[in-house]
Amino acid sequence: MSHTVVAPETPPAAHLRAGGTSVVIDLTALPAPAIIHWGPDLGALDGDALSSMVVAARPQRVSGGIDQTPRLTIVPTAAAGWPGAPGYEGGRGGVVQGTVFSLASVDSTPDAVTLHLVDAQRALRLRADLRVDAAGLFSQTLTVVNDGTDDLVVSTLQPSFPLPWEATEILDTTGRHLRERSSQRHAFTFGTHLRESRRGRPGADATLLLAAGRPGFGFETGLVHGIHVAWSGNQRVFAERLPLGEALLAGGEMAAWGEIVLAPGAEVSSPLVYGSWGDGLDELAARFHDTWRARPQHPERPRPITLNTWEAVYFDHRLPKLLQLADVAAEIGVERFVLDDGWFRGRRDDTAGLGDWFVDEGVWPDGLSPLADHVTGLGMEFGLWFEPEMLNPDSDVARAHPEWILRGRDELPPSARQQQVLNLAHPGAYAYILERMTEVLRAYPIAYVKWDHNRDLVDAATGPGGGSAVHAHTLAVYRLIDELKASFPGLEIESCASGGARVDLGILDRTDRIWTSDCLDPVERLETQRYTALVVPPEMMGMHLTTPRVHSTGRTVSLAFSGAVALFGHFGIEWDLTTLDERDRAVVGEWVALARRVRPLVATGRLVNVDVADPGLDVRGVVSADRDQAFYTIAQTQTLIASPAGRVRLPGLDPDRTYRVRLVTPGGLVQEPAQSPLPWAHLDTELTGRQLAVAGIRPPVQNPQQAVVVELTAR
Repeated sequence: MSHTVVAPETPPAAHLRAGGTSVVIDLTALPAPAIIHWGPDLGALDGDALSSMVVAARPQRVSGGIDQTPRLTIVPTAAAGWPGAPGYEGGRGGVVQGTVFSLASVDSTPDAVTLHLVDAQRALRLRADLRVDAAGLFSQTLTVVNDGTDDLVVSTLQPSFPLPWEATEILDTTGRHLRERSSQRHAFTFGTHLRESRRGRPGADATLLLAAGRPGFGFETGLVHGIHVAWSGNQRVFAERLPLGEALLAGGEMAAWGEIVLAPGAEVSSPLVYGSWGDGLDELAARFHDTWRARPQHPERPRPITLNTWEAVYFDHRLPKLLQLADVAAEIGVERFVLDDGWFRGRRDDTAGLGDWFVDEGVWPDGLSPLADHVTGLGMEFGLWFEPEMLNPDSDVARAHPEWILRGRDELPPSARQQQVLNLAHPGAYAYILERMTEVLRAYPIAYVKWDHNRDLVDAATGPGGGSAVHAHTLAVYRLIDELKASFPGLEIESCASGGARVDLGILDRTDRIWTSDCLDPVERLETQRYTALVVPPEMMGMHLTTPRVHSTGRTVSLAFSGAVALFGHFGIEWDLTTLDERDRAVVGEWVALARRVRPLVATGRLVNVDVADPGLDVRGVVSADRDQAFYTIAQTQTLIASPAGRVRLPGLDPDRTYRVRLVTPGGLVQEPAQSPLPWAHLDTELTGRQLAVAGIRPPVQNPQQAVVVELTAR
């Protein structure tokens, strides 16, 4: 086996350090460099220390194996002896070719390294870009270049992240529509734990994060590492543990054979794959949040209190009703009013009209101006719903251009919500959607687009007999959003996909928030929001008050419970406020006022999830960056065995400062008349951050589906 000779001045290892994270790369490993540490900061290491670390990580030759024990290199491949899943796979002429990459040169800075690798036999070059940012988040991208004279098919290109051998428990998420990102755990044994999304989007059942750690790791403590693939199409993540003494996480795009074809001289990159670690999941999540908030395009102004009209009027668009709803919304402090589905031609239900992006003259004879001008005249922003990637077969655009529909057979793919998928990689379809959206956005004072995506991609090919178009379609969606953002500076876009079926940092790098779930039931939302926030900053997660009888589950919930669960995100309302009496409007207004007080912390602070012993209690909070102020919610989902309950801890504060502790729940503390008052809530209680984190406070006696909000202020 031959390898490219690296220049003699190349050091034995590269050490990336930032944000409390160290990544050490053995540059002498064969056939290609290998990451030998990713995790806690190792401190400043000189050349001798790095050389010794490289030697300490080298495996011995063992019986029954190949003469040179395989290493988990930057790009492990079968031809190099790697017995696990490959980091690269591809070929020419319909044949998968054995590939071995070796190091040619290295470019490095203290927090980034670029490795240039080659396989001269296969006329391939590969560039691996590795970076540790100021938050300690570790990212990798692989780029392969075709130096041959014929086309190259790339089927696999996925970075890998080594794990400590002690990481023997896996956490990921699964779910369905209305119950996205439910957690699941199991032992990390030998073999492969594989999660794939073949839905043309991550999907409601996708795992947002694949994590592995020491058994029993929680939100507060326990070493844990996790990865996220920043890609909005088909994708794959897996955890693999091999008898070679190697454990890893890896992931990338899942491309169909023939979907990514490189002409001579062309290149393709994997999606960015992010790796985070922490002593507990909260620390892991904070690295994602800090990185995302540092982007230049991250929303900086306070997140507007948003009212969406869907559950208030559905498809029944009548101007007098909507004007009345806008009046009430403005009265209670709403700052953004969003008109949902039903405003365009032929759209009286979900069976027709989708794709015909012209204002329906029968419903809106004067256009949207009467409503939009009224909303902006009240001091609110005006937002509008689109579903640009979809169409109904019963629409003018589908009848005129059936060739724009994604399909691989003569017949249409199975329908979902009575609709099909528009192939935005088709130049005509792309130009049409760009032109129609541009015209509507120019005609009205639209500050916000709710961008929906209400079905999976099934048999998503370029036409009858054609190949998969998911890769090209996903890139076209990115390009369309980028073009609209460039044409309309300040326009904000929400990524909604049947609720939370397209939640990933690829789409979120271009949009301003996600719709976390179509389910607004606060009981269901507690887990969905907790595990979504492992990656997504809370200010980018839509969290709304809901109607007392929840649309999606039929459960009846209290306003206080709904408000508390929606508080630590991008706060809004999904409710026909015109049905409320004066008292209830006032209480909703109090929740809006509280959300305005809390949102600076939500946008800049640290989320805290408390590991509680009782499954019926949920305790979480948000602490300001300077730890001067914090808000916590104590929610009860079911009856407790202990009554009154044992004390709950409130971690995350400055241990040496004293905090005033008080209840701030709009509407007050819910109690039975016979019960005595909660002592600390009726006294000027002050405790240190250490006392609150270690000893805690008594939670109030509550019935199921009740919650309170606690404010802590440093003195």
